Amino acid sequence: MTRAARSETAFTLVEIAISLAVIAFALVAIIGVLPLGLSVQRENREETIINQDAAFFAGAIRNGSYGLDDLTNYVFAITNYVTEYDQNTNQFKKPITRDHTYLASTSNPRLRLTNGYNIIGLMSTPKYIPTPNGREHFFSNHVVAFVRALSGLAVEKSPQNNTNVQQDAFAYRLICENLPVPVSDPGSPYSRQLTYNLHELRLTFRWPLQLNGNAGSGRLTFRTEVSGSLTNDPPRDDERTWFFQPQTFTQAPP
Repeated sequence: MTRAARSETAFTLVEIAISLAVIAFALVAIIGVLPLGLSVQRENREETIINQDAAFFAGAIRNGSYGLDDLTNYVFAITNYVTEYDQNTNQFKKPITRDHTYLASTSNPRLRLTNGYNIIGLMSTPKYIPTPNGREHFFSNHVVAFVRALSGLAVEKSPQNNTNVQQDAFAYRLICENLPVPVSDPGSPYSRQLTYNLHELRLTFRWPLQLNGNAGSGRLTFRTEVSGSLTNDPPRDDERTWFFQPQTFTQAPP
């Protein structure tokens, strides 16, 4: 009895080698795109956090908020670099020696960052403050807050006190500029009233904040107008806290 021959098919070694080559090319392409996708995802997440924090800080400064004591868990330093400008010579003088860095543990008991009152009061500092020398001289303030993100991962938020986690948390530099609204005719009564009761608030975010204090390539600026008077408390020459009063307006001097 004879058995009929049965044909059998299979992959040859050449076909297997070709298949592995195609898979290798596909894997190389996927691995090459994966870091780009992760980078875009991280950037989108960071921009979302910045947008949320910007809305919070803009509202807090615009409303002159006093009781935001939870900010002490996020704002860990504020610096103000003061420079005097002389309009007669049209140049800045050298920075004043009383430039300030405010911390929770600073030796000055008045302006320690231990409550929301001091934090918002410092962040609302006007960009330009006239000096006793007259209108031709004024102080230019450069206020920068160092902030751990208010939004984001819950593990990074208070009461987290692990130093390593806090250092790895997403943080940024926030440049606060409180500017008078530019007017075409500064000498007119209407323009003076506008200058005293309408301000432009600019919040510039630079991120991510690195361990050496430098900021990365991320940058966004938010602008809004704030109506109402601007008061300082206490009224001292060296160190002040400033607050917007959106419900009141002041009479400009003649």
